[in-house]
Amino acid sequence: MLLSVFTASGVAPAVAQVTERPNIVFILVDDLEAGDLQKFPNIWSQIVLKGTSFEQFFVSNSWCCPSRSSILRSQYVHSHGVLTNTAPEGGFTKFHYSDLERSTIGTWMKSAGYRTGLMGKYLNHYPGGAAELTYVPPGWDDWAVPVRRLYEEYGYTLNENGLLTEHGYTSEDYLEDVLSQKADAFVSQGSAEPFFLYLAPISPHNPANYAPRHADDFAGATAPRTPSFDQPDVRNEPRWLKSRERFTPQTVEKIDERYRRRLRAMLGVDDMVGSLMETLRAAGKLENTYIFFSSDNGFHLGQHRLAQGKTTPFDESIKVPLVVRGPGVRPRGVISEMGANVDLAPTFAQLGGAQLPSFVEGRSLLPLLRGQTPSPWRQNVLLEFYRPTSERSGRQTPVPAYQGMRTSQNTFVRYSTGEYQLYDLTRDPSQLHNLAAKVPPAVIAQFDQQLDTLAACSGATCRSADSVRPPPFVAPPPFIEPPPSLPFPGPGSVFGPISVSGLRPP
Repeated sequence: MLLSVFTASGVAPAVAQVTERPNIVFILVDDLEAGDLQKFPNIWSQIVLKGTSFEQFFVSNSWCCPSRSSILRSQYVHSHGVLTNTAPEGGFTKFHYSDLERSTIGTWMKSAGYRTGLMGKYLNHYPGGAAELTYVPPGWDDWAVPVRRLYEEYGYTLNENGLLTEHGYTSEDYLEDVLSQKADAFVSQGSAEPFFLYLAPISPHNPANYAPRHADDFAGATAPRTPSFDQPDVRNEPRWLKSRERFTPQTVEKIDERYRRRLRAMLGVDDMVGSLMETLRAAGKLENTYIFFSSDNGFHLGQHRLAQGKTTPFDESIKVPLVVRGPGVRPRGVISEMGANVDLAPTFAQLGGAQLPSFVEGRSLLPLLRGQTPSPWRQNVLLEFYRPTSERSGRQTPVPAYQGMRTSQNTFVRYSTGEYQLYDLTRDPSQLHNLAAKVPPAVIAQFDQQLDTLAACSGATCRSADSVRPPPFVAPPPFIEPPPSLPFPGPGSVFGPISVSGLRPP
């Protein structure tokens, strides 16, 4: 089997012979922030301590369906066009009707000779009105995806390879456990083909229902009181944040209860990981299997006056865990270089010797996992967020549409309202001091120019645009901030109304 060699600018011709291709398991949880994985014993002991963690891994859009579309296709949101979670701009319906399913990581790995499986959450509102309930997209040999009530984790309907099975409300029906059994059966098959398993449990997405066996866990836990929790000073922030009031004691109590539910729900995922690792070990396949653990986006739990939610450009939304265990991956390793969700599919493809289409915009992370840093390497991650055109305003000002850029030193955001955010992360890692109105206009103009290039990139040009270092600037006089807790290892153009067809700033 020939293996493609990735370069900074793309994929070079296949040159190397591979005698035994590895198995790959990709575990993608739902709405998990980059928090303390040590709370989950199997994930911690079986993956984190025996694998390598990425300190700076981000999603380009912190909303489920746009992010998952980017993972499946290795494209930024402006390229794949799945702008939101719901039709007509987004959701499964937009992905399906745009014919994006014809070419995904599933079809690439299957064409490379892999036995493929997708179990758990696929895309929001699947199968919507675009397909029959029994619809299975191309590229997947084994399919087990809920079509109703998936977030409840009970009383759901499961599409199992085109056959619908109803599940009730007993402890045996708990979705994470059902998916765990199916994943174990998939990886333990005696097939000679290597396998690629995309395993997507629902937890800890709201309402964060958990297995009865975990009802008493984390009884006294409280959400982390980070420096940005119930942020006291928002005078220099955009209007959507300035309009939010401080928390009441009742709100804080609800945040803590939500946090406990999320932890308990994650214990179901932890049980899944423990069972999967034991099944791989018993089948003699563990040593030749890569395990990737990540999330589709982060989640606010009181930070920046958000009692819950995502879709913001703050790290609580866009920064997620990525931990990898597998052949040649250093145990207890930490990688400081930046990575993004568009980089996952190219990494899987390189491991499996799969051919990548020219529209791919990410890059393989495999060199980093091998202890090498290609030059040039990613210096920034493009951030994009779009609002549904049919959305009705709620009681609070919603997060406006924005484009932005996350670098290792800065977060830069421009909103459709004409407002900006700029944070110096070396001195302000909690993103409490917006410098946009305090730096010279030329600094904003430089960031704008670089962001324009990123927001207009396509295919290989994205790997050039994201390797440019951010413009340097001298920040205003120092401010004092408490040291952050780090639980995870170790005027320019403003885009106008969203055009589904154009997807470009004017």
